[in-house]
Amino acid sequence: MGYQRQEPVIPPQRDLDDRETLVSEHEYKEKTCQSAALFNVVNSIIGSGIIDFSLVLLIKGGALSGTDTYQSLVNKTFGFPGYLLLSVLQFLYPFTAMISYNIIAGDTLSKVFQRIPGVDPENVFIGRHFIIGLSTVTFTLPLSLYRNIAKLGKVSLISTGLTTLILGIVMARAISLSPHIPKTEDAWVFAKPNAIQAVGVMSFAFICHHNSFLVYSSLEEPTVAKWSRLIHMSIVISVFICIFFATCGYLTFTGFTQGDLFENYCRNDDLVTFGRFCYGVTVILTYPMECFVTREVIANVFFGGNLSSVFHIVVTVMVITVATLVSLMIDCLGIVLELNGVLCATPLIFIIPSACYLKLSEEPRTHSDKIMSCVMLPIGAVVMVFGFVMAITNPQDCTHGQEMFYCFPDNFSLTNTSESHVQQTTQLSILNISIFQ
Repeated sequence: MGYQRQEPVIPPQRDLDDRETLVSEHEYKEKTCQSAALFNVVNSIIGSGIIDFSLVLLIKGGALSGTDTYQSLVNKTFGFPGYLLLSVLQFLYPFTAMISYNIIAGDTLSKVFQRIPGVDPENVFIGRHFIIGLSTVTFTLPLSLYRNIAKLGKVSLISTGLTTLILGIVMARAISLSPHIPKTEDAWVFAKPNAIQAVGVMSFAFICHHNSFLVYSSLEEPTVAKWSRLIHMSIVISVFICIFFATCGYLTFTGFTQGDLFENYCRNDDLVTFGRFCYGVTVILTYPMECFVTREVIANVFFGGNLSSVFHIVVTVMVITVATLVSLMIDCLGIVLELNGVLCATPLIFIIPSACYLKLSEEPRTHSDKIMSCVMLPIGAVVMVFGFVMAITNPQDCTHGQEMFYCFPDNFSLTNTSESHVQQTTQLSILNISIFQ
């Protein structure tokens, strides 16, 4: 999806200001407390991990340059070309994230509604297309129309709570299902040649850099020290959740693990059905934070940093409409995460913050921040280039919403396992009958 330049405007006398863009003068006094900001950050980076140092480095760069947005930081450091490149990345990453959230919500909630007694699985009103449209009109669009990101603090709190509940379900099923799911060949071989593809996916999950300045500006009396403490608290929560999700998911399904973990579970599992419902609600509540960023980028590039009430609504509706239409045409999540991770998230996380700090900082070369920046920048470049090549040449398989083979006892022969016919049939029968009742 291309980016068309149409007379972008950079205000000459001031930095582009998130607060002027997203918070009205009346609402600006309603600063969110640190706890609300904490849940906003946690909600943004939960998925597979965090990039602690990079987040703090980004805000340090803003302090050094006297700027308070990612765009204005890069504009002051590298001029208009850098600003334009960042704007493209900052738009594409959250916009693609919006598409992926729609895909997840549609696939996940359709399976939930299919479990309602008496409902025809072929009913159009429980299909992924209808669910995506309904959730957009009912939830994501109204929440995205807020002008102040602080308003999403409570929403993020709910999302974080649901994520913890989902983790409990995944852990419970790791205990009950893992012994009965056939393990793939070389399931425990670490860092295979295509491991760099996983870095792209993890980068997608790591990133909250595109909305860090928005959350930072919502703090009461924001400082680098306060932001650093906030990030460390967020990281502790997020890394705990991420490690357990990744571990429990892979221990259960090994090489069969899908880009969307809930695609691995059988549809007749009532506990997982409840988990799917919580998961669908979580991604719907996370969606508006990405929309805030896409709208901010458009406002900064085309409207000088400010949107009137009318244009605020028009831009929001247009962005969400396009994202919804694209998500209705795509049903494979893995490739979306990979490409968005290596092409957008990686430079936003590794390359740009490091480059800005290295150019702005007057610290000696032996300073820890400069050493880390010199390490992060080339790593980001390698991941970006090789990750893109491998994503194209070695794409992930996608089930396209189909039931996994191990949910059907007759398909035992499709696995790479040395267990006997009787053992496999017994295991898969237990999987379908005993565990889910």
